[in-house]
Amino acid sequence: MDSLNPDHPPLTMTPATPRVWMFWSTALWGLLIFLAMFVGQIGAIVLLVAQRGLPMDLASLQVVGHEPQALALSVAMGLPATLAVVWLAIRIKKASFVNYLALHWPSWKHLLFGAVGLVLIVLAWETMSRALGREATPGFMTDLLKSGRDKGAAMVLLFAFTVAAPMSEEVLARGFLYRGWSASFLRVPGAIILSSLVWTIVHLQYDMYFLAEVFTIGLWFGYMRYRANSLWLTVVLHALNNLTAVVLTMWLAS
Repeated sequence: MDSLNPDHPPLTMTPATPRVWMFWSTALWGLLIFLAMFVGQIGAIVLLVAQRGLPMDLASLQVVGHEPQALALSVAMGLPATLAVVWLAIRIKKASFVNYLALHWPSWKHLLFGAVGLVLIVLAWETMSRALGREATPGFMTDLLKSGRDKGAAMVLLFAFTVAAPMSEEVLARGFLYRGWSASFLRVPGAIILSSLVWTIVHLQYDMYFLAEVFTIGLWFGYMRYRANSLWLTVVLHALNNLTAVVLTMWLAS
């Protein structure tokens, strides 16, 4: 037998390198992705400040950053920066970008089920807001969207909040983070919870009440990401949620 013949030692198989970043490496890459998103967003504001010849200080950044058109551009510029770092992380692992992020189109059944669940969650929070005498939309968002409508920036804001923002945030949370963490000791439940928490932290401009709503919606998105194995599903649900919020807020503000 070859296994007993010293002239023919048994073949040794070199274990294949896992093509998924695990817990800590996913967390570190996630931090880099978030920083890239932030740099892309703030970079757009910096360019506008420089273009207008304003002093490069915090006051100028805040003034320009509060303009509807500038904010829309800032959100949009976060998308290519996010995609670039995610692509690099996946490229290093020599994995498929499409498969790593589960960029598969969902079935209509999953899409309908996800949309119905989202509507029920939003209606539950809407009912609670009314019972507590709270606004259903943060006041600063209402002011921003009303200002954008009055200044002719409604369409660019709509694109930023219903296309750029959902894609950037979903690629980070339910795409890259979920993929790595679900393959780690966290498994699927832990990955859903932790990625939803990260997604909630991205929205720290809200108060605790709205952050709780964001977190519950994130849990639903995470579950649908797992159930359908499709990031496109959560992108579409995220876009529908933002589209509804933007259109209703603009309509009510009028």
